[in-house]
Amino acid sequence: MGKVAVVTGASSGIGLECARELAARGVSVYDFSRRGADLPGVKHISCDVTDEDAVNAAVKAVFDREGRIDILVSNAGYGISGAVEFTDVADAEKQLNVNLFGCIRTVHAVLPYMRAAGCGRIVCTSSVAAVVPIPFQTYYSVSKAAVNSFVMALANEVRPYGITVCGVMPGDIRTGFTDSRNKNTAGDSEYGGRISRSVSTMEKDERGGMPASKAGRFIASVATKNGHKPLYTIGFGYKCAVLLTKLLPARALNRLIGAIYSK
Repeated sequence: MGKVAVVTGASSGIGLECARELAARGVSVYDFSRRGADLPGVKHISCDVTDEDAVNAAVKAVFDREGRIDILVSNAGYGISGAVEFTDVADAEKQLNVNLFGCIRTVHAVLPYMRAAGCGRIVCTSSVAAVVPIPFQTYYSVSKAAVNSFVMALANEVRPYGITVCGVMPGDIRTGFTDSRNKNTAGDSEYGGRISRSVSTMEKDERGGMPASKAGRFIASVATKNGHKPLYTIGFGYKCAVLLTKLLPARALNRLIGAIYSK
């Protein structure tokens, strides 16, 4: 029998391209998103990852139909920007509710089926921002750093059951993510215009970044392999950047980040 995959947030961007590639590889793919995309070979189930009951029901529906769930790609997410001082706690909570707890809810839902089967592959979309904390996009970085920690701890918990877990860290990608970012410029005058300059720098990098199709193919490849590497980075330049975060002292690293994104 062919493999069965669930991809959250597959209605656009990286998730859509990952779902497309998995389907091309003969995987039976289910898209969990609020708005489905017209994608041949991909079945849409309306699902908001912030709704635990909806996530559980959607996962059960896939299992009842297919009798198995081999792959989960937890990809749903979005970004907010703004100074910590001027960001409402409610907005920060919403960011983590989607990017972190949305991931956790889908993982919770699929684990019993994978554990009973004695196999499974879980891939969580993280970001280079997890290890390069970006000022004025603090809560996005926090959410992705938490995803990395979640992935590495979970991998050790479920390894005895034949389940492998990893995170994939893209860098700048050309997607609708840039335009859909929830931007808060409150306090920009108090911060000397640094909020808007920082976000403008990031958006310029994103618009000139890697095409979503390349990132989607990479994630699909990781999702269909049996490797046990806990974290992957997409692109040679970003692999070098991640390596630099391991080699530089924290003080030097943070000064470098500040020189790029907080001037």
